[in-house]
Amino acid sequence: MTKRASIPSDWYDAGCVDCPRLASFLAEVREAKPEYHALPVPPFGDRKAKLLIVGLAPGMHGANATGRAFTGDYAGVLLYETLFKLGMSTAPQSESADDGLKLNGVRITTAVKCLPPQNKPVGAEINTCNRFLAAELSGLPKDGVILALGGIAHRAVIKAYGLRQAGYAFGHAAEHTLDNGIRMVDSYHCSRYNTNTGRLPTEMIVNAMGIAAKLAGVGSVA
Repeated sequence: MTKRASIPSDWYDAGCVDCPRLASFLAEVREAKPEYHALPVPPFGDRKAKLLIVGLAPGMHGANATGRAFTGDYAGVLLYETLFKLGMSTAPQSESADDGLKLNGVRITTAVKCLPPQNKPVGAEINTCNRFLAAELSGLPKDGVILALGGIAHRAVIKAYGLRQAGYAFGHAAEHTLDNGIRMVDSYHCSRYNTNTGRLPTEMIVNAMGIAAKLAGVGSVA
């Protein structure tokens, strides 16, 4: 609980039930799997990070189970292996919220903090949760960099900054300089579907994350 206590209150609310569908679903999950975290999942990593990785939402048997973003499922395997390879994580695997793994100059967050049914949040839920992302983004340094994993994360960032969606088209490894000077790099989401279908080979996420890390001046590629 120490790590969570250090997170600014406007970045994350463990008791948030503002999305009725998500709150009801999490209540069902807690009853069926009392050993799971099954609450909103907080950001993880360096509070003063220069690189912020934004994902979609917790996975059922990943972050929703462990309480740490991208921990416990396949997407997390690829993400943390890549972070370790690029010198931004102290270990290549993230197994639990108390396994001692630390991030170097990086923080991981999500556009939606609660597990959505079938891993698909609806627009109203993404919009409702956007206030937390907006507050977190406001804490990025002026030379900070965002790595958006997937189109929903990309659009959530643009919305959180109050910018025009039409001005920033999503594309893998695309680089954007936002109107406020913050830079953003896009990547396809490191989901099992994207990797199994060949849409996101390992070298592609390594490349996109490497671009973001170099821009932020973190990791072994800085």
